[in-house]
Amino acid sequence: MKKTAIIFYGPPGSGKGTQANLLAKKFDLIHFDTGKFLENIVHDPARQKEKIVQRERALFDAGILLTPKFVLREVAKATKRIEKAGFGVIFSGSPRTMSEAEGFIPTLERHYGKENIFVFELCLPAHGSTERNSKRLVCSICGYTLLSKYYPSARPKYCPVCAGPFYKRTLDNADVIAVRLKEYRERTEPIFGFLKKRGYHIRVVDATPAPYKVFLKLNDYIENA
Repeated sequence: MKKTAIIFYGPPGSGKGTQANLLAKKFDLIHFDTGKFLENIVHDPARQKEKIVQRERALFDAGILLTPKFVLREVAKATKRIEKAGFGVIFSGSPRTMSEAEGFIPTLERHYGKENIFVFELCLPAHGSTERNSKRLVCSICGYTLLSKYYPSARPKYCPVCAGPFYKRTLDNADVIAVRLKEYRERTEPIFGFLKKRGYHIRVVDATPAPYKVFLKLNDYIENA
């Protein structure tokens, strides 16, 4: 699986990060969490005086997709390092705009080969996206995302993985989620047409069941490809 690249698409809350983590462990791949990667950049205390970081942080915190050139530059550099180190990679939600896709997909093909790139769309209705994200809690230490639906406590305080404290992301309130869903429909979904024209088959997977059921289906797709 070292020469494999997997791309997950889906609206906020569809489980892109969760499934990427599960598959990364199963197949020994690097999960490149684009959202977390960019969040760390724009919220990096050491970079808050940079004008470009200030601009991108304002977009990020409002739920608006970041400037494509900025994202493409940062993600392409990181991907090159991963490939040179000999690892396969999973992207959860990236590239996010047509401009990013037009610049990044050819680069990814040069690194991994078109035949080794798999694209999945995780489908979740808008109300499911709002419900999942509005309840989402993330561990401030290990980054574990709590699946509150399957957790016994109504008001969890500590991460079940490392016992660290939870926090709520700036993105996870109803108003921002609505913006993110609109951004996904208008700026990310058009990429599907671009990918199909390049010969990619986008495998559509229902993301409403429990994550382990979605994982089993994705695992079957990859093992039988």
